[in-house]
Amino acid sequence: MMKILNLVVSVLFVFSFYHVNAQLQNYNSRRHDLDQKLMVGLGSWASLNLIGSGVGLANTNNDEHRSFHQMNIIWNTVNLGLAIPGYIKARRSSSELSLFETFSQQQKTEIGFIFNAGLDLVYMSSGLIFKSEGKTNQDKSMMYNGFGNSLIIQGGFLFVFDLIAFGIHRSRSKKELWSLIDKINLSGNGFGIKVEIK
Repeated sequence: MMKILNLVVSVLFVFSFYHVNAQLQNYNSRRHDLDQKLMVGLGSWASLNLIGSGVGLANTNNDEHRSFHQMNIIWNTVNLGLAIPGYIKARRSSSELSLFETFSQQQKTEIGFIFNAGLDLVYMSSGLIFKSEGKTNQDKSMMYNGFGNSLIIQGGFLFVFDLIAFGIHRSRSKKELWSLIDKINLSGNGFGIKVEIK
């Protein structure tokens, strides 16, 4: 009788382990898909800005507008330079991660987006400083105003983008990743996986 019970418990444990492992791979795969979509969004914003400001720069004689478009071009060259490698990294990343690796990658992703949102506030503040300097420095006021407006708009977009990305990732981890963690029981003797029989 004990042999049969041990066999049943072992089969259930192996089945549960593979079930949780499959769910982890699915979770990681969908996280990578989400990151790819976010990088496509950032790359699209950057591309539209590069095209629009390229056309705007070629067709303006206004110094403020020229400075605005120049800063947009510089800024979105960097954005595109981040979006393309970010997309490639998300596309090539392995979904076969352990629970610990999955949890670690999820935390890095969330911390990265919330940290970037803090930097975005610095960018917008820099834009306000430029505009303030434009009021006191009449010789360069057009340039400062153009740079300032660009930094406020670009920083504002990135702030919203990073907060949305953080919110989506955090919501997914709370709903899906933590439910997987709930299936694992830790004790002083080791760990186990809960099996729900309905």
